[in-house]
Amino acid sequence: MARPKKWRRVCGLPKRNLFGTLNGSRENCEVINMTVDEYETIRLIDLEGLTQEECAERMKVARTTVQRIYNDARKKIAAALVHGHMLKIEGGDYKLCNEEMPFCGCSRCPLKIRKVGEELTK
Repeated sequence: MARPKKWRRVCGLPKRNLFGTLNGSRENCEVINMTVDEYETIRLIDLEGLTQEECAERMKVARTTVQRIYNDARKKIAAALVHGHMLKIEGGDYKLCNEEMPFCGCSRCPLKIRKVGEELTK
């Protein structure tokens, strides 16, 4: 029996999930699928400047898992840019931060934003 997949914690979904060429036909354009957890590793490591170890802690997975996810995500981004393919972000093994799962502490976490907003109204 296969080992069950471990869910990766994600702070939020991307504001847009489809990226691609502005000129040319989208009809014949190949679509590369990036999972939400791959997107999250790119966001945490490249945008927020976290190390792979810090990213793994936030996502509640092993550092080696983050390293693999991150490498896969970078290859997909490179292929989309170099070959002019569409990049679509969807799916994956993830759970969003919510009431049952405490917020991760990043500035984008919806729970942190809501809790700060609640404090301001009190």
